[in-house]
Amino acid sequence: MASYYRSSEYLNLKPITQRTYRSTIEPFREEHGDKITSELKREHVKAIIAKLADRPAVANNWLKTIKILIRHAVENGMRADNPTIGIRKLRTGSSGYRTWTEAEIQTYYDKHPTGSRARLALDLMLFTGQRRADVVRMGRQHLRDGVLTIRQSKTGTEVEIPLHPTLRASLDALSKKNMTFLLTEYGKPFAVAGFGNWFRDRVTDAGLPEGLSAHGLRKAACRRLAEAGCTGPQIMAISGHKNLKEVQVYIQAADRLGLARAAVDKQVAADEERTRIVKPAREV
Repeated sequence: MASYYRSSEYLNLKPITQRTYRSTIEPFREEHGDKITSELKREHVKAIIAKLADRPAVANNWLKTIKILIRHAVENGMRADNPTIGIRKLRTGSSGYRTWTEAEIQTYYDKHPTGSRARLALDLMLFTGQRRADVVRMGRQHLRDGVLTIRQSKTGTEVEIPLHPTLRASLDALSKKNMTFLLTEYGKPFAVAGFGNWFRDRVTDAGLPEGLSAHGLRKAACRRLAEAGCTGPQIMAISGHKNLKEVQVYIQAADRLGLARAAVDKQVAADEERTRIVKPAREV
């Protein structure tokens, strides 16, 4: 692990990605760091993953970590083969963070009015589609002529987002004294993890169920854009996604919803036409 931390592959990662990798590598090191890399076999890897079968998301993170470390070992002559090739991730039965529904967004709004930090937090995430690590950095220095410009900390992608009127109203309600939009109760910018915990409490305050996260609002932003008829490139211009396949999921879901609504509208029209033509027996 120490060798990987010193490698150019790791050092060239964005700081936020380095922290993410370490959060999985360190627990793995604590449990398996005393083992010899050259003696690791395919059955060992599968056994490690199998022990975590009741927590598939954790198992898949560990598998990803092992693959990264073994690839590094192969590239640096610590072993000749890669026993992780072909080992598949476990099925999680989940599509990841749950997307907020419109009803849930409205429930949150009903609890947290414009002018509150809680309302501002949701509006920043919902109307910019950015990750929480970037939302906590946003400030007046990123605004010019009604456009919010920020370089994403995870990918380095620069996005330019014209302000939605709802977000503009939230920002107009802010004090003009501070550069950073979102501040703690002590007037300091949020740490990423601290913001996640704080926002989770605001969700609870609104009486909403567990499982609704900041990242779920990023997905809701993409869903809304797709339902408004935006193309893949248009959604990517806001969200900063680099892979069209990732946003195509939202577009396909919106298309299905649109087709389903059109189908029901046709069915209702046909039912009304039948009712008009076939009169009740008493009228014959």
